Amino acid sequence: MQFRNDGRALDEIRSIEIIPDYLEQPISSVLYKQGKTWVLAAVAADDLVPKHAKDRNEGWLTAEYALLPASTLPRTPRESKIGRQSGRTVEIQRIIGRTLRSIIDLYKIPDVNLNVDCDVLQADGGTRTASITASFIALVMAVERLIDYGKLAVDPLNDSLAAVSCGIVQGFQLLDMNYNEDSMAQVDLNLAITGSGKFVEIQGTAEG
Repeated sequence: MQFRNDGRALDEIRSIEIIPDYLEQPISSVLYKQGKTWVLAAVAADDLVPKHAKDRNEGWLTAEYALLPASTLPRTPRESKIGRQSGRTVEIQRIIGRTLRSIIDLYKIPDVNLNVDCDVLQADGGTRTASITASFIALVMAVERLIDYGKLAVDPLNDSLAAVSCGIVQGFQLLDMNYNEDSMAQVDLNLAITGSGKFVEIQGTAEG
């Protein structure tokens, strides 16, 4: 008897496809597909470093996150039309920025402000964890190119980063839940972990 609706084992993540340089304009971009969750991550750079970082002779990294209207069913209204970002959007983009800053030495990117944009093209659960992973891949590509361009003197990244969800559904422990599983979960846990094994973000909620 198969428990998961997509045929995976309990501890199996969804299939992953990474398409680099999906866009031409940014320094780097990645279309990241994890099952039916698709995230487009892009990195741009400028010299508009915020004052609190400039005072410490640091660079800065910030992130933005959005669900495209057609990424969900029913349709998600554009937040620009509503006139404000939802609490969920603000929370997720702060998490993306925070986790990425945990693995970059900001003192090694003085006068550089990195903007990471994450747009969910299709949502089927795990959009925040997929966005973290996609953003890290795009960040690595951007750093390599900024070094090639002579904008950075050294590699500021001190670790790798990825994120995944897990949870408990009907008493079963599941890895990388899709929307169907997430909507039924008694426990939902999101983890961002570095390549060296450090937990840099743990988010957990429980229905019971």
